[in-house]
Amino acid sequence: MRIPRALCKKPWSTACLAAAALVLSLGPLAPLHAESPVATSTPAVRYDIGDHIISPVFAQHGMVATEQQLATRIGVDILKRGGNAVDAAVAVGFALAVALPNAGNLGGGGFMMIHDAKTGKDTALDFREMAPARASRDMFLDPQGNPVVGRSIYTHLAVGVPGTVAGLAHALDKYGTLRLTDVIAPAARLAGEGFTVSPTLAETLAADREHLGRWPASRAIFFKDGRPLQAGEKLVQKDLAASLKLIARDGPAAFYEGPIARKIVAEMARHGGAIGADDLRNYRTVERTPVGGDYRGYRVISMPPPSSGGITIIEMLNILQHYPLREYGANSAQTIHLMAEAMKLAYADRAEHLGDTDFIKVPIQGLLSRAYADELAARISPDRATPSKEIRAGRPQPYESDQTTHFSIADQAGNVVAVTYTLNLNFGSGIVADGTGILLNNEMDDFSIKPGVANSFGLTGGDANAVAAGKRPLSSMAPTIVLKDGKPFLVTGSPGGSRIMTTVLQTILNVIDHDMNVAEASIAPRIHHQWVPDSLRVERGLSPDTLRLLEQKGHTVSLQPTMGRTQTIQLAPEGFYGYSDSRNPDGMTLGY
Repeated sequence: MRIPRALCKKPWSTACLAAAALVLSLGPLAPLHAESPVATSTPAVRYDIGDHIISPVFAQHGMVATEQQLATRIGVDILKRGGNAVDAAVAVGFALAVALPNAGNLGGGGFMMIHDAKTGKDTALDFREMAPARASRDMFLDPQGNPVVGRSIYTHLAVGVPGTVAGLAHALDKYGTLRLTDVIAPAARLAGEGFTVSPTLAETLAADREHLGRWPASRAIFFKDGRPLQAGEKLVQKDLAASLKLIARDGPAAFYEGPIARKIVAEMARHGGAIGADDLRNYRTVERTPVGGDYRGYRVISMPPPSSGGITIIEMLNILQHYPLREYGANSAQTIHLMAEAMKLAYADRAEHLGDTDFIKVPIQGLLSRAYADELAARISPDRATPSKEIRAGRPQPYESDQTTHFSIADQAGNVVAVTYTLNLNFGSGIVADGTGILLNNEMDDFSIKPGVANSFGLTGGDANAVAAGKRPLSSMAPTIVLKDGKPFLVTGSPGGSRIMTTVLQTILNVIDHDMNVAEASIAPRIHHQWVPDSLRVERGLSPDTLRLLEQKGHTVSLQPTMGRTQTIQLAPEGFYGYSDSRNPDGMTLGY
Protein backbone atom coordinates (compact mmCIF):
# COMPACT_ATOMS: atom_id res chain seq x y z
CA MET A 1 0.00 0.00 0.00
CA ARG A 2 1.36 3.43 -0.98
CA ILE A 3 0.74 6.75 0.74
CA PRO A 4 -0.96 9.16 -1.72
CA ARG A 5 1.70 11.59 -2.96
CA ALA A 6 -0.78 14.46 -2.69
CA LEU A 7 -0.69 14.10 1.09
CA CYS A 8 3.09 14.35 1.21
CA LYS A 9 3.95 17.53 -0.66
CA LYS A 10 6.01 18.71 2.32
CA PRO A 11 8.16 16.68 4.71
CA TRP A 12 6.23 18.11 7.67
CA SER A 13 2.78 17.40 6.20
CA THR A 14 0.46 16.25 8.99
CA ALA A 15 -1.62 14.31 6.50
CA CYS A 16 1.53 12.54 5.31
CA LEU A 17 2.50 11.55 8.85
CA ALA A 18 -1.00 10.36 9.64
CA ALA A 19 -1.14 8.33 6.44
CA ALA A 20 2.26 6.82 7.16
CA ALA A 21 1.17 5.81 10.64
CA LEU A 22 -1.98 4.22 9.22
CA VAL A 23 -0.06 2.26 6.58
CA LEU A 24 2.49 1.06 9.10
CA SER A 25 -0.20 -0.02 11.53
CA LEU A 26 -1.83 -2.20 8.90
CA GLY A 27 0.98 -4.66 8.53
CA PRO A 28 4.66 -5.46 8.04
CA LEU A 29 7.06 -3.15 6.23
CA ALA A 30 8.18 -5.91 3.88
CA PRO A 31 7.01 -4.15 0.65
CA LEU A 32 8.93 -1.01 1.65
CA HIS A 33 12.07 -3.04 2.30
CA ALA A 34 11.55 -5.62 -0.43
CA GLU A 35 15.22 -5.44 -1.49
CA SER A 36 16.40 -6.35 2.03
CA PRO A 37 14.22 -9.15 3.39
CA VAL A 38 16.52 -9.46 6.40
CA ALA A 39 14.94 -6.31 7.87
CA THR A 40 11.29 -6.70 8.77
CA SER A 41 8.86 -5.18 11.21
CA THR A 42 7.62 -8.54 12.43
CA PRO A 43 7.18 -8.16 16.18
CA ALA A 44 9.45 -10.25 18.37
CA VAL A 45 9.02 -11.48 21.91
CA ARG A 46 9.33 -8.11 23.60
CA TYR A 47 6.45 -6.39 21.80
CA ASP A 48 2.96 -7.81 21.76
CA ILE A 49 1.35 -6.58 18.54
CA GLY A 50 -1.97 -6.33 20.32
CA ASP A 51 -0.56 -3.74 22.71
CA HIS A 52 1.10 -1.43 20.19
CA ILE A 53 -0.18 0.77 17.38
CA ILE A 54 2.96 0.48 15.27
CA SER A 55 5.87 -1.97 15.42
CA PRO A 56 9.53 -1.11 14.90
CA VAL A 57 11.92 -2.82 12.49
CA PHE A 58 13.51 -5.92 14.06
CA ALA A 59 16.83 -7.60 13.32
CA GLN A 60 19.06 -10.05 15.15
CA HIS A 61 22.64 -9.23 14.15
CA GLY A 62 23.00 -5.48 13.68
CA MET A 63 21.11 -2.34 12.74
CA VAL A 64 21.57 1.04 11.04
CA ALA A 65 19.15 3.98 11.26
CA THR A 66 19.77 7.07 9.11
CA GLU A 67 17.91 9.83 7.31
CA GLN A 68 18.74 8.50 3.85
CA GLN A 69 18.09 4.95 2.70
CA LEU A 70 21.13 4.84 0.38
CA ALA A 71 23.39 5.58 3.35
CA THR A 72 21.54 3.06 5.52
CA ARG A 73 22.11 0.29 2.97
CA ILE A 74 25.82 1.15 2.81
CA GLY A 75 26.06 0.93 6.61
CA VAL A 76 24.30 -2.43 6.76
CA ASP A 77 26.56 -3.77 4.02
CA ILE A 78 29.62 -2.80 6.10
CA LEU A 79 28.19 -4.70 9.08
CA LYS A 80 27.49 -7.74 6.92
CA ARG A 81 31.11 -7.68 5.72
CA GLY A 82 32.30 -8.01 9.31
CA GLY A 83 32.82 -4.35 10.12
CA ASN A 84 31.91 -3.09 13.56
CA ALA A 85 29.56 -0.24 14.47
CA VAL A 86 32.32 2.38 14.09
CA ASP A 87 33.27 1.09 10.63
CA ALA A 88 29.62 1.36 9.59
CA ALA A 89 29.27 4.82 11.16
CA VAL A 90 32.25 6.18 9.24
CA ALA A 91 30.95 4.70 5.98
CA VAL A 92 27.53 6.25 6.65
CA GLY A 93 29.10 9.60 7.50
CA PHE A 94 30.86 9.78 4.15
CA ALA A 95 27.80 8.43 2.29
CA LEU A 96 25.49 11.07 3.75
CA ALA A 97 27.86 13.75 2.46
CA VAL A 98 26.79 12.53 -0.97
CA ALA A 99 23.19 11.45 -0.55
CA LEU A 100 21.99 14.07 1.98
CA PRO A 101 23.83 17.20 0.81
CA ASN A 102 21.74 19.62 2.87
CA ALA A 103 23.06 18.13 6.14
CA GLY A 104 25.50 15.27 5.56
CA ASN A 105 28.90 16.73 4.94
CA LEU A 106 32.65 16.85 4.58
CA GLY A 107 32.70 20.62 5.09
CA GLY A 108 31.02 20.73 8.50
CA GLY A 109 31.48 19.05 11.85
CA GLY A 110 29.76 17.27 14.70
CA PHE A 111 29.93 14.79 17.54
CA MET A 112 30.12 11.02 17.96
CA MET A 113 29.24 8.91 21.00
CA ILE A 114 30.79 5.43 21.13
CA HIS A 115 30.05 2.60 23.54
CA ASP A 116 32.74 -0.09 23.42
CA ALA A 117 31.15 -3.40 24.40
CA LYS A 118 34.47 -5.05 25.21
CA THR A 119 35.68 -2.45 27.71
CA GLY A 120 32.34 -0.93 28.68
CA LYS A 121 33.86 2.49 28.03
CA ASP A 122 31.85 5.40 26.65
CA THR A 123 33.71 7.97 24.53
CA ALA A 124 32.62 11.39 23.29
CA LEU A 125 34.33 12.40 20.06
CA ASP A 126 34.31 16.16 19.35
CA PHE A 127 34.90 17.09 15.72
CA ARG A 128 33.03 20.37 15.97
CA GLU A 129 34.10 23.23 13.68
CA MET A 130 36.49 25.86 15.06
CA ALA A 131 36.74 29.60 14.58
CA PRO A 132 39.76 30.45 12.41
CA ALA A 133 42.75 32.34 13.81
CA ARG A 134 41.58 35.57 12.16
CA ALA A 135 38.18 35.42 13.89
CA SER A 136 37.35 38.16 16.39
CA ARG A 137 34.56 38.90 18.85
CA ASP A 138 32.94 41.67 16.79
CA MET A 139 33.57 40.29 13.29
CA PHE A 140 29.85 40.16 12.47
CA LEU A 141 29.02 43.67 13.73
CA ASP A 142 28.97 47.01 11.88
CA PRO A 143 30.87 50.09 13.16
CA GLN A 144 27.87 50.96 15.32
CA GLY A 145 28.00 47.56 17.02
CA ASN A 146 24.93 46.09 15.31
CA PRO A 147 24.87 42.65 13.63
CA VAL A 148 25.28 42.80 9.85
CA VAL A 149 22.36 40.88 8.35
CA GLY A 150 23.50 37.66 6.70
CA ARG A 151 27.23 38.02 7.41
CA SER A 152 27.31 35.11 9.88
CA ILE A 153 25.18 32.92 7.60
CA TYR A 154 25.67 33.51 3.87
CA THR A 155 29.25 34.72 3.45
CA HIS A 156 32.69 33.14 3.50
CA LEU A 157 33.21 34.65 6.96
CA ALA A 158 30.42 32.34 8.19
CA VAL A 159 32.55 29.23 7.60
CA GLY A 160 34.21 27.55 10.57
CA VAL A 161 37.21 25.23 10.13
CA PRO A 162 35.60 21.88 9.19
CA GLY A 163 36.06 18.86 11.46
CA THR A 164 34.10 16.01 9.85
CA VAL A 165 36.91 14.40 7.87
CA ALA A 166 39.27 14.51 10.85
CA GLY A 167 36.62 13.15 13.20
CA LEU A 168 35.55 10.24 11.01
CA ALA A 169 39.16 9.29 10.26
CA HIS A 170 40.06 9.45 13.96
CA ALA A 171 37.13 7.22 14.91
CA LEU A 172 38.04 4.64 12.26
CA ASP A 173 41.74 4.64 13.11
CA LYS A 174 41.22 4.19 16.85
CA TYR A 175 37.96 2.23 17.14
CA GLY A 176 37.29 0.69 13.73
CA THR A 177 38.58 -2.46 12.06
CA LEU A 178 38.46 -1.67 8.32
CA ARG A 179 40.66 0.50 6.10
CA LEU A 180 39.66 4.06 5.20
CA THR A 181 39.67 3.19 1.51
CA ASP A 182 37.15 0.40 2.14
CA VAL A 183 34.62 2.54 4.01
CA ILE A 184 34.89 5.54 1.65
CA ALA A 185 34.63 3.54 -1.58
CA PRO A 186 30.79 3.21 -1.53
CA ALA A 187 30.35 6.98 -1.04
CA ALA A 188 32.84 7.81 -3.81
CA ARG A 189 31.06 5.43 -6.16
CA LEU A 190 27.67 6.94 -5.29
CA ALA A 191 28.95 10.46 -5.92
CA GLY A 192 30.50 9.56 -9.26
CA GLU A 193 27.64 7.47 -10.60
CA GLY A 194 24.91 9.68 -9.14
CA PHE A 195 21.51 8.88 -7.70
CA THR A 196 17.91 9.85 -8.33
CA VAL A 197 16.75 13.00 -6.53
CA SER A 198 13.89 12.18 -4.17
CA PRO A 199 10.83 14.41 -3.77
CA THR A 200 12.09 15.40 -0.31
CA LEU A 201 15.51 16.49 -1.59
CA ALA A 202 13.90 18.26 -4.56
CA GLU A 203 11.69 20.27 -2.19
CA THR A 204 14.70 21.19 -0.08
CA LEU A 205 16.68 22.30 -3.14
CA ALA A 206 13.75 24.41 -4.34
CA ALA A 207 13.35 26.03 -0.93
CA ASP A 208 17.06 26.97 -0.91
CA ARG A 209 17.21 28.09 -4.51
CA GLU A 210 18.40 31.61 -3.68
CA HIS A 211 20.78 30.34 -1.01
CA LEU A 212 22.59 27.97 -3.41
CA GLY A 213 22.05 29.91 -6.61
CA ARG A 214 24.32 32.83 -5.78
CA TRP A 215 27.49 30.69 -6.13
CA PRO A 216 28.57 29.32 -9.56
CA ALA A 217 30.23 26.20 -8.12
CA SER A 218 27.03 25.36 -6.21
CA ARG A 219 24.80 25.97 -9.22
CA ALA A 220 26.99 23.69 -11.34
CA ILE A 221 26.16 20.76 -9.05
CA PHE A 222 22.61 21.30 -7.85
CA PHE A 223 21.01 23.18 -10.79
CA LYS A 224 19.98 22.17 -14.28
CA ASP A 225 18.80 24.57 -17.01
CA GLY A 226 18.89 27.45 -14.55
CA ARG A 227 16.74 25.84 -11.86
CA PRO A 228 17.31 23.39 -9.00
CA LEU A 229 17.25 19.69 -9.79
CA GLN A 230 13.79 18.17 -9.61
CA ALA A 231 12.49 14.85 -8.33
CA GLY A 232 13.41 12.00 -10.66
CA GLU A 233 16.48 13.74 -12.08
CA LYS A 234 19.98 12.51 -11.36
CA LEU A 235 22.43 14.21 -9.00
CA VAL A 236 26.01 13.45 -10.08
CA GLN A 237 28.88 14.94 -8.05
CA LYS A 238 32.13 14.30 -9.94
CA ASP A 239 34.26 16.77 -7.99
CA LEU A 240 33.02 15.34 -4.69
CA ALA A 241 33.81 11.82 -5.92
CA ALA A 242 37.37 12.96 -6.72
CA SER A 243 37.72 14.53 -3.26
CA LEU A 244 36.51 11.35 -1.58
CA LYS A 245 39.02 9.27 -3.56
CA LEU A 246 41.82 11.61 -2.51
CA ILE A 247 40.84 11.24 1.16
CA ALA A 248 40.59 7.46 0.77
CA ARG A 249 44.11 7.36 -0.72
CA ASP A 250 45.92 9.95 1.41
CA GLY A 251 43.81 10.08 4.57
CA PRO A 252 42.70 13.30 6.27
CA ALA A 253 45.95 14.99 5.17
CA ALA A 254 44.37 15.34 1.70
CA PHE A 255 41.69 17.54 3.23
CA TYR A 256 43.75 19.48 5.78
CA GLU A 257 47.12 19.87 4.01
CA GLY A 258 46.86 18.55 0.46
CA PRO A 259 45.02 19.51 -2.74
CA ILE A 260 41.60 19.87 -1.10
CA ALA A 261 43.03 22.20 1.55
CA ARG A 262 44.63 24.37 -1.14
CA LYS A 263 41.33 24.70 -2.97
CA ILE A 264 39.45 25.64 0.22
CA VAL A 265 42.07 28.28 1.09
CA ALA A 266 41.89 29.67 -2.46
CA GLU A 267 38.09 29.86 -2.19
CA MET A 268 38.45 31.81 1.06
CA ALA A 269 41.05 34.19 -0.40
CA ARG A 270 38.88 35.03 -3.42
CA HIS A 271 35.91 36.04 -1.28
CA GLY A 272 37.32 37.54 1.91
CA GLY A 273 36.95 34.45 4.08
CA ALA A 274 38.96 34.00 7.26
CA ILE A 275 40.23 30.41 6.93
CA GLY A 276 43.90 30.02 6.04
CA ALA A 277 46.21 27.07 5.46
CA ASP A 278 47.33 27.04 9.10
CA ASP A 279 43.73 26.81 10.33
CA LEU A 280 43.20 23.61 8.37
CA ARG A 281 46.61 22.18 9.20
CA ASN A 282 46.13 22.76 12.94
CA TYR A 283 42.63 21.28 13.28
CA ARG A 284 42.37 18.44 15.79
CA THR A 285 39.63 16.05 16.89
CA VAL A 286 39.20 15.97 20.67
CA GLU A 287 38.17 13.00 22.80
CA ARG A 288 36.12 14.19 25.77
CA THR A 289 34.56 12.57 28.80
CA PRO A 290 30.80 12.14 28.23
CA VAL A 291 28.30 13.67 30.64
CA GLY A 292 25.96 11.25 32.37
CA GLY A 293 22.97 11.14 34.64
CA ASP A 294 20.61 8.58 36.15
CA TYR A 295 16.91 8.51 35.32
CA ARG A 296 14.54 5.95 36.86
CA GLY A 297 17.15 3.18 36.90
CA TYR A 298 18.73 4.00 33.52
CA ARG A 299 22.01 5.76 32.82
CA VAL A 300 21.86 8.51 30.17
CA ILE A 301 25.18 9.27 28.44
CA SER A 302 25.58 12.19 26.05
CA MET A 303 27.87 14.91 24.71
CA PRO A 304 29.67 17.41 26.95
CA PRO A 305 30.52 21.00 25.91
CA PRO A 306 31.01 22.47 23.42
CA SER A 307 27.71 20.69 22.88
CA SER A 308 24.97 21.87 25.18
CA GLY A 309 22.94 18.77 24.31
CA GLY A 310 23.98 16.35 27.03
CA ILE A 311 23.92 18.77 29.95
CA THR A 312 20.58 20.29 28.96
CA ILE A 313 18.90 16.90 28.48
CA ILE A 314 20.17 15.53 31.79
CA GLU A 315 19.23 18.73 33.64
CA MET A 316 15.67 18.40 32.29
CA LEU A 317 15.54 14.70 33.24
CA ASN A 318 16.77 15.52 36.75
CA ILE A 319 13.92 18.00 37.17
CA LEU A 320 11.26 15.71 35.68
CA GLN A 321 12.30 12.82 37.90
CA HIS A 322 10.38 14.59 40.67
CA TYR A 323 7.05 13.87 38.95
CA PRO A 324 5.05 10.68 38.22
CA LEU A 325 4.88 11.24 34.45
CA ARG A 326 3.69 7.69 33.79
CA GLU A 327 0.69 8.36 36.03
CA TYR A 328 -0.05 11.67 34.32
CA GLY A 329 0.10 10.03 30.88
CA ALA A 330 1.92 10.68 27.62
CA ASN A 331 1.18 14.16 26.22
CA SER A 332 -1.41 14.92 28.87
CA ALA A 333 -1.74 18.58 29.75
CA GLN A 334 0.01 18.03 33.09
CA THR A 335 2.92 16.12 31.56
CA ILE A 336 3.38 18.75 28.83
CA HIS A 337 3.16 21.57 31.39
CA LEU A 338 5.93 20.04 33.52
CA MET A 339 8.11 19.31 30.48
CA ALA A 340 7.73 22.90 29.28
CA GLU A 341 8.64 24.33 32.68
CA ALA A 342 11.71 22.09 32.91
CA MET A 343 12.70 23.09 29.38
CA LYS A 344 12.51 26.82 30.20
CA LEU A 345 14.73 26.45 33.25
CA ALA A 346 17.33 24.34 31.43
CA TYR A 347 17.46 26.59 28.35
CA ALA A 348 17.94 29.66 30.56
CA ASP A 349 20.96 27.93 32.10
CA ARG A 350 22.20 26.96 28.64
CA ALA A 351 22.23 30.58 27.50
CA GLU A 352 24.16 31.77 30.54
CA HIS A 353 26.59 29.03 31.46
CA LEU A 354 27.51 26.87 28.45
CA GLY A 355 30.34 27.30 25.97
CA ASP A 356 33.69 25.82 24.91
CA THR A 357 35.39 24.48 28.04
CA ASP A 358 38.80 25.15 26.46
CA PHE A 359 38.00 28.85 26.87
CA ILE A 360 35.62 29.19 29.83
CA LYS A 361 34.83 27.36 33.05
CA VAL A 362 31.47 25.61 32.72
CA PRO A 363 29.84 24.49 36.01
CA ILE A 364 29.18 21.01 34.65
CA GLN A 365 28.87 19.22 37.96
CA GLY A 366 26.54 21.87 39.31
CA LEU A 367 24.27 21.80 36.28
CA LEU A 368 24.07 18.00 36.51
CA SER A 369 23.62 17.95 40.28
CA ARG A 370 20.45 16.34 41.64
CA ALA A 371 20.49 18.87 44.49
CA TYR A 372 20.44 21.70 41.94
CA ALA A 373 17.56 19.98 40.14
CA ASP A 374 15.70 19.84 43.48
CA GLU A 375 16.06 23.61 43.74
CA LEU A 376 14.80 24.14 40.18
CA ALA A 377 11.85 21.77 40.60
CA ALA A 378 10.78 23.69 43.71
CA ARG A 379 10.36 26.77 41.49
CA ILE A 380 7.81 25.02 39.26
CA SER A 381 4.12 25.53 39.95
CA PRO A 382 2.04 22.45 39.08
CA ASP A 383 -0.81 24.70 37.97
CA ARG A 384 0.69 27.83 36.41
CA ALA A 385 3.29 28.49 33.72
CA THR A 386 6.09 30.78 34.85
CA PRO A 387 6.56 33.64 32.33
CA SER A 388 9.99 33.51 30.70
CA LYS A 389 10.68 37.11 31.73
CA GLU A 390 10.58 35.94 35.34
CA ILE A 391 13.12 33.16 34.71
CA ARG A 392 16.83 33.85 34.94
CA ALA A 393 19.69 31.41 34.80
CA GLY A 394 20.16 29.64 38.09
CA ARG A 395 23.32 29.43 40.17
CA PRO A 396 24.65 25.90 39.73
CA GLN A 397 28.13 26.88 41.00
CA PRO A 398 27.37 26.09 44.69
CA TYR A 399 26.67 22.52 43.62
CA GLU A 400 30.14 22.19 42.03
CA SER A 401 32.93 20.16 43.56
CA ASP A 402 36.93 20.48 43.24
CA GLN A 403 29.86 19.53 30.00
CA THR A 404 22.10 18.58 11.56
CA THR A 405 21.57 15.02 10.81
CA HIS A 406 21.73 12.05 13.08
CA PHE A 407 22.38 8.34 12.63
CA SER A 408 22.46 5.44 15.06
CA ILE A 409 24.24 2.10 14.64
CA ALA A 410 24.50 -1.09 16.70
CA ASP A 411 26.47 -4.24 15.94
CA GLN A 412 26.26 -7.86 17.02
CA ALA A 413 29.03 -7.50 19.61
CA GLY A 414 27.07 -4.84 21.49
CA ASN A 415 29.02 -1.79 20.26
CA VAL A 416 26.82 1.22 19.58
CA VAL A 417 27.52 4.54 17.90
CA ALA A 418 25.45 7.73 17.83
CA VAL A 419 26.52 10.51 15.46
CA THR A 420 25.07 13.95 14.94
CA TYR A 421 26.87 16.17 12.42
CA THR A 422 25.88 19.20 10.43
CA LEU A 423 26.52 22.14 8.12
CA ASN A 424 24.26 24.22 10.42
CA LEU A 425 21.48 25.50 8.14
CA ASN A 426 20.34 23.54 5.08
CA PHE A 427 23.34 23.32 2.72
CA GLY A 428 25.34 25.36 5.26
CA SER A 429 26.62 28.59 3.76
CA GLY A 430 25.48 27.39 0.33
CA ILE A 431 29.10 27.78 -0.81
CA VAL A 432 30.88 24.92 -2.58
CA ALA A 433 34.66 25.26 -2.49
CA ASP A 434 35.39 25.45 -6.21
CA GLY A 435 36.82 22.24 -7.62
CA THR A 436 36.09 20.12 -4.54
CA GLY A 437 32.34 19.48 -4.66
CA ILE A 438 32.34 20.15 -0.90
CA LEU A 439 29.66 22.35 0.65
CA LEU A 440 30.99 24.57 3.44
CA ASN A 441 29.28 25.15 6.78
CA ASN A 442 27.98 28.38 8.32
CA GLU A 443 28.64 27.34 11.92
CA MET A 444 30.07 30.72 12.94
CA ASP A 445 26.42 31.72 13.41
CA ASP A 446 26.28 29.32 16.35
CA PHE A 447 28.45 31.71 18.33
CA SER A 448 26.78 34.52 20.23
CA ILE A 449 27.69 37.23 17.72
CA LYS A 450 26.40 39.81 20.21
CA PRO A 451 25.12 39.14 23.76
CA GLY A 452 21.34 38.91 23.79
CA VAL A 453 20.99 38.73 19.98
CA ALA A 454 19.33 35.52 18.77
CA ASN A 455 20.94 33.25 16.20
CA SER A 456 19.14 31.55 13.30
CA PHE A 457 17.38 29.16 15.71
CA GLY A 458 16.19 31.93 18.02
CA LEU A 459 18.73 31.01 20.70
CA THR A 460 20.34 33.82 22.65
CA GLY A 461 23.68 33.67 24.40
CA GLY A 462 26.24 35.70 26.25
CA ASP A 463 29.95 36.00 26.87
CA ALA A 464 30.38 32.25 27.42
CA ASN A 465 29.73 31.65 23.72
CA ALA A 466 31.29 34.80 22.24
CA VAL A 467 33.41 34.50 19.08
CA ALA A 468 37.12 33.88 19.68
CA ALA A 469 39.93 32.53 17.52
CA GLY A 470 40.31 28.76 17.89
CA LYS A 471 37.06 28.43 19.83
CA ARG A 472 34.32 25.90 19.07
CA PRO A 473 30.79 27.32 18.96
CA LEU A 474 28.15 26.02 21.33
CA SER A 475 25.96 23.33 19.78
CA SER A 476 22.59 21.73 20.48
CA MET A 477 23.60 18.38 19.01
CA ALA A 478 22.93 15.49 21.35
CA PRO A 479 23.90 11.99 20.19
CA THR A 480 22.77 9.96 23.19
CA ILE A 481 23.17 6.44 24.57
CA VAL A 482 20.96 5.08 27.35
CA LEU A 483 22.36 2.20 29.42
CA LYS A 484 20.56 -0.37 31.54
CA ASP A 485 22.71 -2.33 33.99
CA GLY A 486 25.79 -0.99 32.21
CA LYS A 487 24.77 -2.24 28.76
CA PRO A 488 23.30 -0.25 25.86
CA PHE A 489 19.53 -0.08 25.94
CA LEU A 490 18.79 2.83 23.60
CA VAL A 491 20.79 4.86 21.09
CA THR A 492 19.14 7.95 19.65
CA GLY A 493 19.51 11.49 18.40
CA SER A 494 18.00 14.00 16.00
CA PRO A 495 18.63 17.03 13.82
CA GLY A 496 16.63 20.17 14.49
CA GLY A 497 18.81 22.97 15.86
CA SER A 498 17.50 24.23 19.18
CA ARG A 499 14.78 21.54 19.15
CA ILE A 500 17.27 18.65 19.18
CA MET A 501 17.48 18.48 22.97
CA THR A 502 13.73 18.48 23.57
CA THR A 503 13.23 15.93 20.78
CA VAL A 504 15.74 13.54 22.36
CA LEU A 505 14.25 14.20 25.79
CA GLN A 506 10.76 13.19 24.66
CA THR A 507 12.08 10.06 22.93
CA ILE A 508 13.63 8.93 26.21
CA LEU A 509 10.53 9.80 28.23
CA ASN A 510 8.24 8.02 25.78
CA VAL A 511 10.22 4.78 26.08
CA ILE A 512 11.02 4.83 29.81
CA ASP A 513 8.01 6.57 31.35
CA HIS A 514 5.29 5.76 28.87
CA ASP A 515 6.32 2.23 27.82
CA MET A 516 6.30 3.00 24.09
CA ASN A 517 8.34 1.01 21.60
CA VAL A 518 10.80 3.03 19.56
CA ALA A 519 8.41 3.43 16.63
CA GLU A 520 5.64 4.81 18.83
CA ALA A 521 8.14 7.00 20.67
CA SER A 522 9.23 8.45 17.32
CA ILE A 523 5.83 9.27 15.83
CA ALA A 524 4.22 10.74 18.96
CA PRO A 525 3.49 14.50 18.68
CA ARG A 526 6.23 16.71 20.12
CA ILE A 527 6.38 19.97 22.05
CA HIS A 528 9.20 22.47 22.57
CA HIS A 529 9.99 25.46 24.76
CA GLN A 530 13.39 27.17 24.73
CA TRP A 531 12.78 29.91 27.34
CA VAL A 532 13.05 32.74 24.79
CA PRO A 533 10.75 33.39 23.01
CA ASP A 534 8.07 32.61 25.61
CA SER A 535 6.09 30.29 23.37
CA LEU A 536 5.12 26.64 23.78
CA ARG A 537 5.61 25.19 20.32
CA VAL A 538 3.46 22.12 19.54
CA GLU A 539 2.98 19.79 16.61
CA ARG A 540 -0.42 18.79 15.27
CA GLY A 541 -1.97 15.79 16.97
CA LEU A 542 -2.60 17.08 20.49
CA SER A 543 -6.27 17.27 21.42
CA PRO A 544 -8.05 20.65 21.61
CA ASP A 545 -8.89 19.84 25.24
CA THR A 546 -5.21 19.46 26.06
CA LEU A 547 -4.30 22.71 24.34
CA ARG A 548 -7.11 24.50 26.18
CA LEU A 549 -5.87 23.23 29.54
CA LEU A 550 -2.34 24.37 28.72
CA GLU A 551 -3.58 27.84 27.85
CA GLN A 552 -5.53 27.93 31.12
CA LYS A 553 -2.24 27.23 32.92
CA GLY A 554 -0.78 30.33 31.26
CA HIS A 555 1.10 28.84 28.30
CA THR A 556 1.16 30.66 24.98
CA VAL A 557 0.58 27.74 22.63
CA SER A 558 1.85 27.98 19.05
CA LEU A 559 1.06 25.33 16.43
CA GLN A 560 4.17 24.91 14.27
CA PRO A 561 5.68 22.52 11.68
CA THR A 562 7.08 19.22 12.89
CA MET A 563 10.20 19.06 15.02
CA GLY A 564 13.11 16.66 14.81
CA ARG A 565 13.70 13.47 12.85
CA THR A 566 14.95 10.84 15.27
CA GLN A 567 16.95 7.75 14.36
CA THR A 568 16.57 5.31 17.24
CA ILE A 569 17.68 1.76 18.02
CA GLN A 570 16.70 -0.23 21.10
CA LEU A 571 18.77 -3.23 22.15
CA ALA A 572 17.07 -6.29 23.68
CA PRO A 573 18.22 -9.85 24.46
CA GLU A 574 16.53 -11.16 21.33
CA GLY A 575 17.94 -8.54 18.96
CA PHE A 576 17.55 -4.96 17.80
CA TYR A 577 14.47 -2.80 17.36
CA GLY A 578 14.77 0.40 15.35
CA TYR A 579 12.83 3.13 13.66
CA SER A 580 13.53 6.07 11.36
CA ASP A 581 11.28 9.00 12.15
CA SER A 582 8.51 9.21 9.56
CA ARG A 583 8.77 13.01 9.59
CA ASN A 584 11.43 12.42 6.95
CA PRO A 585 10.13 10.00 4.28
CA ASP A 586 13.69 9.42 2.98
CA GLY A 587 14.90 7.89 6.26
CA MET A 588 15.29 4.16 6.70
CA THR A 589 16.20 1.67 9.40
CA LEU A 590 17.56 -1.69 8.27
CA GLY A 591 19.18 -4.62 9.99
CA TYR A 592 20.28 -8.14 9.20
